[in-house]
Amino acid sequence: MSKPIPKIQRYMTTAPATVGSDQTLDQASRLMRERDIRHLPVVDDGKLVGLISERDVAMISNLQGVDPAVETIGNAMTAAVYTVEPDTALDDVVEVMASQKFGSVVVVQNGKVVGVVTTVDVCRALAELLRTRLN
Repeated sequence: MSKPIPKIQRYMTTAPATVGSDQTLDQASRLMRERDIRHLPVVDDGKLVGLISERDVAMISNLQGVDPAVETIGNAMTAAVYTVEPDTALDDVVEVMASQKFGSVVVVQNGKVVGVVTTVDVCRALAELLRTRLN
């Protein structure tokens, strides 16, 4: 008899830090360094409008003529964000992350951001599942 596949909420970072699209790249970079994170949901008026990664910030900030103290997150973020509900099965999320090469997924419930799952979280989940299911 096999165990049920766990839900993504078990592995997500709850109450993740977020930024607004009108904030600057410098502000996003500073928040990522302070929190030791690489992905920030972008939220305007309580609604998810995008995602910005550490890689996005670095790439845009290094373009000639771009001032990260002035450039807004809205001009650098990814607007098409992969989102799931907290009760989505882990294997479904991981399959999409792998096939689409997504570094993170934003977990939403009732239109609100409630969590983030990254590839690091998925690796931790895999380690836990291997330890508990193969013994």
